[in-house]
Amino acid sequence: MSATRIDTEVIRRLPKAVLHDHLDGGLRPATLVELAAEVGHTLPETDPEGLATWFYEAANSGDLVRYIATFEHTLAVLQTREGLLRAAEEYVLDLAADGVVYGEVRYAPELNTRGALTMSEVVETVQEGLAVGMAKAAAAGTPVRVGTLLCGMRMFDRVQEAADLAVAFRDAGVVGFDIAGAEDGFPPADHLAAFEHLRRESVPFTIHAGEAHGLPSIHQALQVCGAQRIGHGVRLTEDVVDGKLGRLAAWVRDRRIALEMCPTSNLQTGAATSIAEHPITGLRDLGFRVTLNTDNRLVSGTTMTREMSLLVEEADWTLDDLRTVTVNALKSAFIPFDERNDLIENVVLPGYASASSR
Repeated sequence: MSATRIDTEVIRRLPKAVLHDHLDGGLRPATLVELAAEVGHTLPETDPEGLATWFYEAANSGDLVRYIATFEHTLAVLQTREGLLRAAEEYVLDLAADGVVYGEVRYAPELNTRGALTMSEVVETVQEGLAVGMAKAAAAGTPVRVGTLLCGMRMFDRVQEAADLAVAFRDAGVVGFDIAGAEDGFPPADHLAAFEHLRRESVPFTIHAGEAHGLPSIHQALQVCGAQRIGHGVRLTEDVVDGKLGRLAAWVRDRRIALEMCPTSNLQTGAATSIAEHPITGLRDLGFRVTLNTDNRLVSGTTMTREMSLLVEEADWTLDDLRTVTVNALKSAFIPFDERNDLIENVVLPGYASASSR
């Protein structure tokens, strides 16, 4: 099946996996409006459609710091148990509607403690909401498995606390860890003690790197901190010249380190210039384990269906390419091997085989 013949509805029905998706960047616009009214937070727009447009346009600054600033509005409504429960449940249901069969959702619990909740209570609440969403999705015949990544904010001082929570909740739905926030000026090695603790406790982690800062950030994340995946990693191309890989790029490719790439988001933050020229395609062609992700569904105005459709339309991706990134994501998911393999063999591959026979 050629790229131009893949109908959007066919893409929507394809089984998908997403590894890089932020809870506080993916609220439904209507939900945000309702929750903001309940807590007395003033939004730039109160019409859900207009609010969605505002977020997308505000994030299109080409600057990561300004992109992150849009989260002030979503975080304002995620300071209560009720807000977190609703956001988590709807997050799962939105994945299911998008054809996602496996997702990893990430958030920084320290950002949800402005009210009465502690970081531990935040995690408990989100897990409760996710469980309700998964139960509803399964009952509707669209099951989706969702694991949680807890984030530490790299520019603040509570990264160790978040890492401790990842250890404490690793048997209660938390599958891994990450650091997020402004990358430039806040190197991952600043939090080496937290990463060493996670390694000792056998908790896998990814690190945002290679988006706003270049190769040194990726090198630190992998070779100093020991990350098993890289969040974004688009600037790894700086270590590829005329198809020849430098030492760092070769290390990433040869050891099958997954790159959690987010095309639309990368365009918004200035980390990439177009979908057609996004590094995900060139790195795929060089044999890297690239994965496709949404990053922030509300802020980027996107879904996995949209991300796949854009690559089909603008970068000539085929059904085989979409299957490859989906399998790549599941191979590098932070859940046990048997669960990953079951999803690949019994859900993803049959789903793509069915689509290709149409």
